[in-house]
Amino acid sequence: MKPVIELADIHKVYQTGEVEVHAVRGVTLGILPGEFVALMGASGSGKSTMMNIIGCLDRPTRGEYRLDGIDVSQLNRDQLADIRNQKIGFIFQGFNLLPRTSALENVELPMLYNRRSETRISQREQAMQALETVGLANRADHKPNQLSGGQQQRVAIARSLANRPALMLADEPTGNLDSQTSIEIMGVFQKLNAQGITIVMVTHELDIAQFCKRIVIVRDGKIVEDTLVRDRRAQVFL
Repeated sequence: MKPVIELADIHKVYQTGEVEVHAVRGVTLGILPGEFVALMGASGSGKSTMMNIIGCLDRPTRGEYRLDGIDVSQLNRDQLADIRNQKIGFIFQGFNLLPRTSALENVELPMLYNRRSETRISQREQAMQALETVGLANRADHKPNQLSGGQQQRVAIARSLANRPALMLADEPTGNLDSQTSIEIMGVFQKLNAQGITIVMVTHELDIAQFCKRIVIVRDGKIVEDTLVRDRRAQVFL
């Protein structure tokens, strides 16, 4: 089985004045289709830089990165934007929804930048299907301020599904939610993962990471631990 993510000897060095900051140091990592991986580490460990490289938001200083079989290490800015839109669904801690538009319109947004030719009707059907997947079809016409935090995050998850990406990247997706809502959102991720969607999630909370199948711990720009989760939290939303 070909990996969705292949990082080979990835380095990232930032220049701060005369000082070189080595944020990522020789990371090699493979993630297969259908995996659900938690990326953990303290502040300054390099996990956010790794996530930015995986998400094609930053370039490695050296090393090779293949996303769904495509070598993205040397792509130009426009090519990277296309890859992000077509191959990756992003979920953020702060939801990042447009406040004056409905849940359905928020979910449709990534499709407006997709070069694949789809009619407006098929885009709307696809967006509704994504909302149904996260259990929010009955809130399609609601604006973000009419939704709870958990419902807003479900809309954000639906939006990440809009272009049927090869990979979902979630950056602290439960960071703004209470404990019970966090469990419900992790249940949504488990449901999507059970459908075969590959998910990589940055989290600093071990109890959240336990919902995943695999935990990768980063320290000082290196992977120091990579383990399968034996005592995985129960699937709570299936």
